[in-house]
Amino acid sequence: MQNRDEIKKILEENPAVMLYFSAPTCNVCHALKPKLFEAIKSNFKEFQIISIDTSVDQEIAAHFSVFAIPTVLVFLESKEFLRKSRHMSVDEIVQEIKRPYEIMMR
Repeated sequence: MQNRDEIKKILEENPAVMLYFSAPTCNVCHALKPKLFEAIKSNFKEFQIISIDTSVDQEIAAHFSVFAIPTVLVFLESKEFLRKSRHMSVDEIVQEIKRPYEIMMR
């Protein structure tokens, strides 16, 4: 379990961060999570991934304006770059991150 200050510090200290918002009752979240995490880890070596359970960390979800699950937020250089909620594909997320990530990591 994280708090807002810990997440803020991670966002400031890492060039690429993904926040994954889900809940135990969300079947889509459970199906998507392992596939997405594996794709991010295999394609982007410098990514920090944080999983946030919205049933426990409601304050964090509200802070990031997350009102649907699953929601993925990608931060590059501490700035929100990508936001996807509910309907998304792993390939779609990887493709949207790929070029800016490669430019940033040069």
